[in-house]
Parts: sequence; C-alpha cells; structure tokens
Amino acid sequence: MFKTVLFPIDQSRETREAADVVTNIVKKYSSRLVLLSVVEEAPKDAPNADPMVSPEVVAKLLESAQSLFSGQGIQSEILERQGKPAFTICDVADEIGADLIIMGCRGLGLTEEGADDSVTTRVINLSPCPVLIVP
Repeated sequence: MFKTVLFPIDQSRETREAADVVTNIVKKYSSRLVLLSVVEEAPKDAPNADPMVSPEVVAKLLESAQSLFSGQGIQSEILERQGKPAFTICDVADEIGADLIIMGCRGLGLTEEGADDSVTTRVINLSPCPVLIVP
C-alpha cells in the first residue's frame, strides 16, 4: 500500500516523535524510506540565521536520522534540497513517487501568521499523495 514513504525532517521535537510512526509504517508495509531536509535560503539581512539554513547542520541531521532508522533495521535514502519547505516537500514527493508523506504537526516551519500558514498546512493542501500528520 505505501511503497515509498517520504519523511521530511527538521530539528523539532515533533519530528523526533513522528519517527516512531515512520518506523512502524515502513516495517509493516516494507516501504522504501526517503528522508528529506530542506535548506532554506537565509535572508541577506538576517545575521542570526535559522540553523536549518546551514548545509552542515542539515547534513548532520540527515546522517543522524539515517543512523536512527538503521538501528531499527530500516534502510533509508537521504535527500537534501534547497528552497521553500512546503513546496520542496511536495515537489520531492511527486519526483520520487511517494505514496505517503509522514510529518510532525508543527515542526520548525511555523510562520508568524500561525498554524494556518504552517509548512504542515501547506503540505496538506499541495501534496500529490496522502499526508499523515503525527501530533
């Protein structure tokens, strides 16, 4: 049913909590697991940029997540992309033929406007496949 699962990750607590659900689904359906992290371009006028704009931090985060799943007996692929998170997540889901996107409910992408404009909400509205949100 879920041949390919896309798990977008960031450094949030919600992402760590969603990892258990990802593990259960990937094992149950023998799914291909693709881990994705999106590096956002830092505004030129922002000296204290968000850590998710650092390619080094993102690479380390992806390696750590891959290691976590490997410890559970799950092989995973890692992708690092640059762009706006919600659009990039949906583009990658389409590109890899994802059957399911699993993500935490709030991650680090909550905007100043609040939950209505969060990355999660945008992904739900734009996704080419079902999206499972883990509270």
